[in-house]
Order: sequence, then C-alpha cells, then structure tokens
Amino acid sequence: MVSPQETRMWHITVTVSGEPHNLDEVRAALERLVEERPFLLTVRYQADRAEVRYWEQANEILDAASLALRLWSEHRESTGLPQWEVIGLEVLDQETFTMRVDEGTAPPPFAGTAVRPY
Repeated sequence: MVSPQETRMWHITVTVSGEPHNLDEVRAALERLVEERPFLLTVRYQADRAEVRYWEQANEILDAASLALRLWSEHRESTGLPQWEVIGLEVLDQETFTMRVDEGTAPPPFAGTAVRPY
C-alpha cells in the first residue's frame, strides 16, 4: 500500500469535444500544446474532439484528476485550442496501467509525442 504522502505516477487520458473546427487549426493548436507541455505521450484529434494521454505526478488520484481537468482550459488561450469541454477523464495508477498494457487492454505508450488524427 502506498503512503498518502508519497508522490505517485498516474496515467491520464483527457477527452474533449465541441463544435467542429478546421483540422489544420486543431492540429496546429495541439502541436503548440505539446510544445508547452512536452510530457504528453499522445494526442489524437478530429474536427470535433481530441484525446490527450500523459503521466501526471501527484500524491492522490484527486490531485491528478484536478490537474487533468484543468489542462485544456489552462492552455486554451496560449495555444489557440478550441472552446471544447472535457467529456471524458480516466486516471489510472501506474500499476493498473501497466497491467492493462500487459493484458493488451490499454494502448502502450509511444516513444516521443505523436499528434495524429483518430
């Protein structure tokens, strides 16, 4: 069991959606997001949604989830991200994520950040 005071790694998946935008503009905004937050693992997008996967360091799941829920809105202005809302959030501890990857029920992390369409 992990002590509540111990910092842990959490695998985060944030999904956002809203009004459709030009794909080139969405991709450019997401590439700027990657420049601002280089720890992102993968970013997938289409005209009306995007999914961002990354690792977050936090003591508790509530802290990790709170940070994840703010990611899109905190970078919206500086990167030109669309005015989309968070429609999905998954937060997994490192052990659970690793177990899912080993089982083949979660996509493995990629080497380097990839911004690509769905």
